[in-house]
Amino acid sequence: MAVLARDEPVRTVRRLWPADRDAVLDYFLRLDPETRASRFMGNVSEAGVRAYAAQAVTSDGLMYGAFVDRVLRGLGELRPMGPCPSRYMLGPQAEAAFAVERAFRRRGLGADLFARIARAARHRGVVDLHVRCLSGNGPMLRLAAKHGAALQHAGSEIDGALHLESPTPFSLWYEGIAEAFDFSLAVSFPNRSGSGTAA
Repeated sequence: MAVLARDEPVRTVRRLWPADRDAVLDYFLRLDPETRASRFMGNVSEAGVRAYAAQAVTSDGLMYGAFVDRVLRGLGELRPMGPCPSRYMLGPQAEAAFAVERAFRRRGLGADLFARIARAARHRGVVDLHVRCLSGNGPMLRLAAKHGAALQHAGSEIDGALHLESPTPFSLWYEGIAEAFDFSLAVSFPNRSGSGTAA
């Protein structure tokens, strides 16, 4: 009798929107203490996490989520390092931050988030993309180095700087299509909490 192989988990990386706020909060609350400390560059209380999650999706910049079976398991943020010239441009320098739940690492989620954020930054006027992390954050250091970031030590922290190419007409068009697709996914398959499952 033939045995059917188990279906592979459905993976999606897309931009996050205000409707994803609850999923973002659930995600941050699920992080183990070490991962949470690495993400926030130090210890942060549950009250601090709740306060941050409440405004994160609507703050200047962009957020992208890595979903596994429609549950948010990895999150990347792109924030300007100065005033935003407009709602569509972030300025010449921006900072990226990433975290993936421990049980879902080594599946390429961090790499997918990094690539998506670097692409979004390139098309929003960012020339230099920075990634700061603690010196003991091995996964983040490997990810930054893999994408060609120049690493500089500053005490217990490391800054990775990645110089981005200028966008082309085709890449701008492609980014617009990707944004529209992200929005359609968010509307078609809302995920407002970490407990969401496929219908």
